[in-house]
Amino acid sequence: MYLCIEMGKNRDKRLPSAATIGFFDGVHRGHLCLIGQLRQEAQKRGVKSLLVTFDQHPRTVVSPGHVPTLLTTLEEKEQLLRQTGVDEIAVLPFTLELSRLTAREFMQQVLRDELNVQTLMLGYDHAFGHGGGSLNDYIRWGEETGIEVLRAHELEDAMVSSSKCRRLLEVGDVEAAAEMLGRSYSLNGEVVRGFHVGHELGFPTANLQPDEEKLIPAHGAYAVWVVLADGSRQAGMLNIGNRPTIGNGETVSVEVNLMDYEGDLYGQRLTVEFVSRLRDERRFASRNELMAQLAQDAETAKRILLYHSASTVNSAPLAKSRPFCADRAVKRR
Repeated sequence: MYLCIEMGKNRDKRLPSAATIGFFDGVHRGHLCLIGQLRQEAQKRGVKSLLVTFDQHPRTVVSPGHVPTLLTTLEEKEQLLRQTGVDEIAVLPFTLELSRLTAREFMQQVLRDELNVQTLMLGYDHAFGHGGGSLNDYIRWGEETGIEVLRAHELEDAMVSSSKCRRLLEVGDVEAAAEMLGRSYSLNGEVVRGFHVGHELGFPTANLQPDEEKLIPAHGAYAVWVVLADGSRQAGMLNIGNRPTIGNGETVSVEVNLMDYEGDLYGQRLTVEFVSRLRDERRFASRNELMAQLAQDAETAKRILLYHSASTVNSAPLAKSRPFCADRAVKRR
């Protein structure tokens, strides 16, 4: 169940729950490890599992000049979180007033009084509330407010974080980012009118206008899967950049060529899943040289995607696609 929380309107209506808190940008393997533990603990206690998140990044309110570009929009995040099998997702409006609550005030006023949280699971090295606090602080505040506090164990094989995923994408390492995410990174957007240069070069492209808040990977050419509005998947190669050979100026374009596809995509929303980086964007001496490179890129992309289609787990449900963390006891204090 997806809940948009209006403060003061939920009291006496909520069943007991075990919850965890986070922005969950990217819904990466570390998040999935935490959520898996939460579901186990909720089941042991016979209560619902609840994810508490926010409608916008907290820095939008507390530090507007330092808001990161996002790995997932709110809609994408909701879809990914639903796939984890959690019982409920509560989205809180992150306001200035909410940002001023101390952790103890948040635990009492929001978690206990609004959401009827009985057990709170903290992610590894996670803090919340104005002024933060240590694990022992959270445990003490939990005892004072009637909330059991547990600390989850971290992912065993590597430290995973949204910021590390962003850094990988910013240098174009989409394969390493996919390892952290547990799936290929994707962009969604509407196909808009372009300059038809791709058609002139023999590789017609759909010009994608991605959602504004989403992180766009580093400039360059990529092998991608393209998911059309009807759910069908097409092999493609995508370029991000200024098209220096053509003379695109400072304008950054995201153009994808769908291999072996004919049809009008204008106005449709597409999802592009990044599989592998083919090369950096660079200026070519002539259009003929560019066309030769595009033909080579297409052959390379086809080989990569053929292998990827045989080995990928992207089509499996997110929560079941791979073991995200080892089965061991949750840490208790």
